[in-house]
Amino acid sequence: MTTSTPDLSRLRIDRGDPPPTPRRGAGPWIPIGLGLLVVLAIGASLVLGPRPREVHVALAAATGGGSVTGAGITANGYVVARTKASVSAKIPGRMSYLGVGEGSHVRRGQVIARLESGDYRAALLAARAAAAATEVQLAQARRDLERSRSLRASNVISDAELESATTRASTLAAQLDEQRAQVALARANLENTNVRAPFDGTVLRKDAEVGEIVAPSSAGGGLTRTAIATMADLGTLEVEVDVNEAYIAQVHSGQACRITLDAYPDTSFAGRTRQVVPTADRQKATVQVKVSILDRDPRILPEMGAKVEFVRETSAERAVAARRVLVPSAAVTQDAAGARVWVVEDGRALARTVDLGATRGDQVEIRRGLNGGESVVLDPAGLTQGARVRVKTG
Repeated sequence: MTTSTPDLSRLRIDRGDPPPTPRRGAGPWIPIGLGLLVVLAIGASLVLGPRPREVHVALAAATGGGSVTGAGITANGYVVARTKASVSAKIPGRMSYLGVGEGSHVRRGQVIARLESGDYRAALLAARAAAAATEVQLAQARRDLERSRSLRASNVISDAELESATTRASTLAAQLDEQRAQVALARANLENTNVRAPFDGTVLRKDAEVGEIVAPSSAGGGLTRTAIATMADLGTLEVEVDVNEAYIAQVHSGQACRITLDAYPDTSFAGRTRQVVPTADRQKATVQVKVSILDRDPRILPEMGAKVEFVRETSAERAVAARRVLVPSAAVTQDAAGARVWVVEDGRALARTVDLGATRGDQVEIRRGLNGGESVVLDPAGLTQGARVRVKTG
């Protein structure tokens, strides 16, 4: 039996680096880790980037007493009586009678008060007596004149005696006319002690009491009352409102209105524009409008607060005029491109091109570009469109 010898020449030991052994489950986490690094880098850049600029702001305030709603223009005002009077005596005196109180209904010419009248009554009686005496003397003088004429025709008396009789009769006639005028004056003074209602209406306020001295306003002074009662015709109640002059072109006489009283907010009354007063208030930039109340209601009283809505007519509807507001002068910048105001919206500074109006003190009127209520930057120098800002407090 033959035994073979193994060939050991092919056996070798590899001295190189062993191949890397992959980690179990490491493959999918590599891209996720890279994404997290990118997100962290972006967040760090935002946090560590430039901080928002701190700015001072002010509110753009709208002027005037009206606003535009979907239904029409609204304005606030008060109920007033078109026919109203403070009733006073025509002559000074002590009041002896007062026949009215708050809420009393009176008719035109009705005596509502009376002054002490004893001295005026006596003056009237004296004037009547003097006139009666002169009437008797005049009658006798006229009889004497007739006799003198007969005697002169018979040449019994001279021309001078006839002229004397004629002069006496003429003088007494003139005196009688004067004394009759005195009687009329005394009667008028006595009537002036009666204070009468100038029109049909309702007494709103009692201004004097029995026993007080009253006098016309031109003669009043000290503790003297110048009015006895204040009255008004409640049938002439209307509402006076101040409308922003920016909207006055949309209000005209005869325009339908809805009136809401502050006392009855759940009820509205029909109205109609009676007059647009032909002047404006330069301080408030408003125009007064008078609105008649068509729905008469005993609940409506003078001096009540009211809101009026001027109903727009579709056929005559006009474009809404740009609302004018007031902003501090420091908020306005001007350059070759025009006037601008910077407003803060969502933490960003945005430039608004505006049309400037009149300057009122340290305020500038904005005729176009702002609606009112915006926060405007007071120190806009160096701002860029869309720059991040933070409003300073305090």
